[in-house]
Amino acid sequence: MTKINKYIIGLLIFFPSFFSANCQDVKVTSAFDSAGIFIGDQIKFTVTVDQPAGLKLVLPAFKDTLVKNIEILSGPVVDSAEQNGRLKIIQKYLITSFDSGRYQIPPVYAEMKNESGLKRFYSDYSLLKVMRVMIAPADTVTKIFDIIKPYKAPVTIGEVLPWVLIVAVIGALTWLALRYFRKFKSSGREIEPVLVPDPAHIIAFRELEKLRDEKLWQNGEIKQYYTRLTEILRQYLENRFRVFSLEMTTSETLESLVKTGFKKDGSYNQLKGILTGSDLVKFAKYTPDPAGNEAIFQESWNFVLATKEEPAFEDKAEMKDNRGEAKL
Repeated sequence: MTKINKYIIGLLIFFPSFFSANCQDVKVTSAFDSAGIFIGDQIKFTVTVDQPAGLKLVLPAFKDTLVKNIEILSGPVVDSAEQNGRLKIIQKYLITSFDSGRYQIPPVYAEMKNESGLKRFYSDYSLLKVMRVMIAPADTVTKIFDIIKPYKAPVTIGEVLPWVLIVAVIGALTWLALRYFRKFKSSGREIEPVLVPDPAHIIAFRELEKLRDEKLWQNGEIKQYYTRLTEILRQYLENRFRVFSLEMTTSETLESLVKTGFKKDGSYNQLKGILTGSDLVKFAKYTPDPAGNEAIFQESWNFVLATKEEPAFEDKAEMKDNRGEAKL
């Protein structure tokens, strides 16, 4: 055998042994970041291939699911690193599951094709436990609570201030518009005359005449008659002497009237008798005779007539002039 033949035979023996040694130096691993998760949690599933740098291997990629109920959310994200003649390839998947149970992921493989055929390198099985969320231990009685109401966060000045400014601006614009409208409207019309209310005694006489025409006591409504009579007199005291008698008792009314400078004369005693007698009818169920009903009406009329406000000097002169009397 020649040297050339021996050399060729040596190469043929060397390459298969070298190829076989390199193939045995490939390591494939697969694992989850955690051995157990709760339903809906997300973890990573990592596939790692550690091989010689010159070896061409194919690592298939998963789609949608690893196995049934183990869903792939994203991936694979591939990374590689070469050091000291070796190459490390890493695939990472983000997975989750919504069904509890124990799951076994079949071995992941990397494969190599050449003239000799197809060779695959497998990882071990990967295990994952998917658990339900336990609200309370199984051996305890779970107490049911009401749903917690939404938390009301306190309102800050920054949230309120813009609305306050908006309301202030709207209010100011509204006020200016109303003021301009009133000014514009009043500039084109005559000044309306100011209505002067009737004197207190005129109002009182008018109301007394209405009371007389109603004939309350003649129809048996005696208490209503005395109530209306005293209301007319009390309203007269308010209009004439600023004594707000409608909200006062008889004694308070007389006391307040004296404080205005009213003298305790015949008119004072006359008013006292009217109010006191009316109180007996309204509160003590006293029933006067028809003559008494007529008399108290006349007393009320005379009191207003005696205490009415006299017109001013100019008004008196004008009244005499209108009556044909001598001028002052």
